[in-house]
Amino acid sequence: MSFILNIESSSTNCSVSLTKNGDLISIKENNDEKYSHSTKLHSFINEVISDSKITINELSAIAVSKGPGSYTGLRIGVAAAKGLCFSLDIPLISVSTLLILSKQIKISSGLILPVLDARRNEVYSAIYDANYKLVKKESPKLIDSKSFENFSNDNQLYFIGSGQQKCRELIKSNNNLIFHNNESLPSSKEMADISYQKFISSDFEDLAYFEPAYLKNFILDSVNR
Repeated sequence: MSFILNIESSSTNCSVSLTKNGDLISIKENNDEKYSHSTKLHSFINEVISDSKITINELSAIAVSKGPGSYTGLRIGVAAAKGLCFSLDIPLISVSTLLILSKQIKISSGLILPVLDARRNEVYSAIYDANYKLVKKESPKLIDSKSFENFSNDNQLYFIGSGQQKCRELIKSNNNLIFHNNESLPSSKEMADISYQKFISSDFEDLAYFEPAYLKNFILDSVNR
């Protein structure tokens, strides 16, 4: 039996969940534009453990969203995850924020394109197929009228995330673009199956050297906090 604590702090949504053998049993999250992660995260961790009627020593692993996303949010989440792993002597699992976001879309064909708002006309993006297999690796992307044209010519592209409005406004080259009905935020709920599969395959991080995947050098501004 495996209990995995999942931490998602890459956006304004501070989200913590607990899973048992890949099934979600408790979740606490709060979307705060002021980034309340430093005050909310540890209380959410305590709450999901308490609600699940287990002790912290029963945790099998900690999973954390590795980015891209908010610099401050990622640092807080990763620091908490690494601290728990060190103190409990359990493994650390990392999950791409863009994969977490893509899991909110269910399709039978086409491509899923999670996009997170970055500076100016940029987004952080990746492309996944209908089975969440990586088609194009995550990277910063400058959006213009022909962005993703080589993929949209033959596929419907399903956009999701805080960068989709920017894409809707700037991309003009194709009609095969479908935008999610809201700017969904990454949540630890979608980490449940991903972290469990990584756990059973022993896909763990090196605690001493693991760092978030910022994708770009740190720039403090109103978008990347």
